[in-house]
Amino acid sequence: TKSADNVQIYKDVVRNVAKKHDKVANFMPKPIFDEKNPEKGDNGSGMHVSISLWTKSSSKNANLFYDENDDYAELSQTGRYFIGGILDHAQSLAAIVNPTVNSYKRIIPGFEAPVYIAWARGNRSAVVRVPVNEKGNIKSKRIEFRAPDPSANPYLAFSAIVAAGMDGITKMKEHGNPVHADSYKMTDSKRKRIGIVVLQDHVEES
Repeated sequence: TKSADNVQIYKDVVRNVAKKHDKVANFMPKPIFDEKNPEKGDNGSGMHVSISLWTKSSSKNANLFYDENDDYAELSQTGRYFIGGILDHAQSLAAIVNPTVNSYKRIIPGFEAPVYIAWARGNRSAVVRVPVNEKGNIKSKRIEFRAPDPSANPYLAFSAIVAAGMDGITKMKEHGNPVHADSYKMTDSKRKRIGIVVLQDHVEES
């Protein structure tokens, strides 16, 4: 709740500062988009959400996503299950973290948008990234869910993301191997062969 409050306060401050300078602050996911030439234009505006899971005790606090013995990203099995939950629920989460028509103008290949349901350390075409900023730093270990955009209601979005990740932990969801190659440049057949699914790119009409 506190994190969601901070998002709302941040937006309000930015809008008011902009107004004082006779400007308008825009939090659209894709403010610059050409319907006729979608490959042109500029990157969209994401609201990447960083998550870590901590346990508190009388003796110490522990980051449950951190494992100093993991050679790949110092990521624990708990963290991997959490990723598995997010990947498993990614299509459903889209309804909450990408709630507007404009949201899907952003989720197109070639603009550093998370188009593919996959994970890795530094792959910006994947929907989940595991930052490796400082080795051996338990405080910095987190996962980054890159699908959300600023049009989302942060109170709903943050709750849904945590629920999806916790479901992954409960069910011990496997998350598959990390994808290091640029998924934008892969052929459809190669993506299908290694199990990469495309994130939903439109809003269903009812």
